[in-house]
Amino acid sequence: MTRPVQRPAGPTLAVVARAASVSIATASKVVNGRADVAPDTRRRVTETLDALGYVRRPRLAPQRPPSVVDVVLRSLDDTWSGAVLRGVEEAAHEAGLEVMISAGLARNRGGGPARGWLDRLASRGTSGVLFNRAGLTPAHHAWLAQHRIPYVMIDPVADPPPGVPAVRAADERGARGAVEHLLALGHVRIAVLGGDRRRRYGGGAARVAGYRAALAAAGVRERPEYVRYAEFSTDLARERTRELFALAEPPTAVFACSDPTALGVYQALDGLGLRVPRDVSVVGFDDLPEARWVTPALTTVRQPLREMAGTALRRLLRTDGERVPPGAEAELPTRLVERGSTAPPRDAFACPGSRTAAVSPNEPGSGTGP
Repeated sequence: MTRPVQRPAGPTLAVVARAASVSIATASKVVNGRADVAPDTRRRVTETLDALGYVRRPRLAPQRPPSVVDVVLRSLDDTWSGAVLRGVEEAAHEAGLEVMISAGLARNRGGGPARGWLDRLASRGTSGVLFNRAGLTPAHHAWLAQHRIPYVMIDPVADPPPGVPAVRAADERGARGAVEHLLALGHVRIAVLGGDRRRRYGGGAARVAGYRAALAAAGVRERPEYVRYAEFSTDLARERTRELFALAEPPTAVFACSDPTALGVYQALDGLGLRVPRDVSVVGFDDLPEARWVTPALTTVRQPLREMAGTALRRLLRTDGERVPPGAEAELPTRLVERGSTAPPRDAFACPGSRTAAVSPNEPGSGTGP
């Protein structure tokens, strides 16, 4: 008796390749998740596979979980990123993971990861991704969700979708404490140099909100001309500081919403012949190493960057033991670190923009240079 011929359950890979106008080798790469396929080609082959009902062979479950975690940084050129990396490395070492760092090449012009990088991420396997100050778009979030890649945002610059874990510092409370410190010293003419005025979410917006809350609680009227934005840039901070001290009634204190911004304030004040804290008090935010390098050392709000990174990795691996929903935002406390850049305002120096009341170059606290 002749046995019936067994027909395949679906189209062969050769049929798929012919329909998608690619080689069998290229179709095989797409089926097996290889990275060396152009995104448009991958999309065309995938659509053809689905349209023809090609049945993929189930992959064997890995014998052990992936051992790599990816960290995506906006830049490697600053000490901010260095502090985050140290925190990730320490937590990864405890968890037995290795860290793969992406910066620059993994970023598109909008500050988020490039599509090609995301395709490579999916193909090589990962325990998850930590995005540090990354500007992810809705399309990025949708892609990560579709590929079921776990990820956590560290200090996100845009509001993440519901259910996406995020870790940040208590920016508003930290900023409020910085301004309260200046108010306690007797300052009422306090300016702020914020981040990006266009962003209504993120650390920069929260720090300006904290500035406003501290003034309101003290009954001090906010002066619109004292609110400027420098995008966390030292160069822009110099420009904005010169604008502030060209006012008819300049401030006696400046709250800079980042340490690099505070450095720009120092440089501009030095160029104007003004001394910190004798003529102008300055407070920063971050407590990066450069806060201790300037003279006088910068009073600033310590942002727990290493702790934030470690918390993010543990949350990624769901090992932090906290009884919170997976998508809840973790907010770590800040603290004010008082150094030499703040002092009570000088009553005799009614207008900091003037050049009166010369002071000896040997007077304590007269230096400003970074």
